[in-house]
Amino acid sequence: MRILIIGASSGIGRELAMQYATKGNEVIAVARREPLLRELSQYSSNIRIAQCDISNIEETGRLLSDIFRGTIHLAIICSGIGDFNSELDFAIEKQTIDVNIVGWTFCVDTIYKKYEEQSGGHLVILSSCGGLRGEPLAPSYSASKAYQINYIEALYKKAYKSKLPILITDIRPGLVNTRMAKGSGLFWVMPTEKVAKQIINAIAKKKNVAIVTKRWGIIHWVMQHLPRSLYIRM
Repeated sequence: MRILIIGASSGIGRELAMQYATKGNEVIAVARREPLLRELSQYSSNIRIAQCDISNIEETGRLLSDIFRGTIHLAIICSGIGDFNSELDFAIEKQTIDVNIVGWTFCVDTIYKKYEEQSGGHLVILSSCGGLRGEPLAPSYSASKAYQINYIEALYKKAYKSKLPILITDIRPGLVNTRMAKGSGLFWVMPTEKVAKQIINAIAKKKNVAIVTKRWGIIHWVMQHLPRSLYIRM
């Protein structure tokens, strides 16, 4: 299988690249930080790397056109940033929007249209349980993940109506032991290796939505159903 992973230089994306490469798949690992990509490429001869900042639309478009000259069976988008910003520094918010919404949307749209051209493929998005409610410590991050959840549902519906064999999977991680898990007093922080294994399993089962790890399904349900009057007091 030929697999594209965008956001593969660290965290979940890096672990997914290593696990898929170990299973004999050809992995195209894309990320912004080239030194980390070079380290990843040394892990397996099955990993090919390409440096790209998805907030640069022109650069990303050229790269995806080159990659899709061959068939891509599975595309996983892990790219994302997020910082605490209770002071509402617009520079921080804009950076998150540029990556998590603008660049992300360009990648998703481009890949979906490429799948239409090649008559099928599996698109996997790593959104977040953090996209279920607004979080004042990181407003743009939680809002951007809510955007992703709704956007990918729209594409799922579009693919269903098209009758094309385009699969869409929304992976919603809870807290994972990566640089994105910031702050003190965090609980249920899951190791990336375990999270990646559950993601690969969910992809193999062609799930529409998967919460990882499974215990985060409890928090996911609570956050979906908790009344606003109680949530704002938390």
